[in-house]
Amino acid sequence: MYQDILLPTDGSDSVSSAVKRGIELARDYDATVHALTVKESTGAVKRDQIRHDPDEAAEQALTAVQKEAEAHSVSTESYVESGVPHAVITDYIDTHDIDLIVMGTHGRTGLQRMLVGSVAERVIRKSDVPVLVISPDDVSE
Repeated sequence: MYQDILLPTDGSDSVSSAVKRGIELARDYDATVHALTVKESTGAVKRDQIRHDPDEAAEQALTAVQKEAEAHSVSTESYVESGVPHAVITDYIDTHDIDLIVMGTHGRTGLQRMLVGSVAERVIRKSDVPVLVISPDDVSE
């Protein structure tokens, strides 16, 4: 049913449940996991970028997915892209023949969600393939 599953990751704790669920699905369907992290290229330097190296954070996020996939004997392809996250993700599905996207959500609500927006919500709106959104509290056994 699924041959290529996209796991967008920023390496945050809120994405770890989605990574685990995506890898389980890949194992069950003998699919390849595409681990993708997006370095935002807005032109402005964010406060987090002063404290954290975006390149190092991207590599750490991908390494975490690769280790989890290896533990379950799932093949992976890893990519780092720059741009606006939801746009990069939706472009990626077309260029890599993705069958399913499994992604986490930060669980923002109310004013914070309205101001910050939701990458997952934007991907759902623009994606031509199914999107499985996993909450940070979802723990698979």
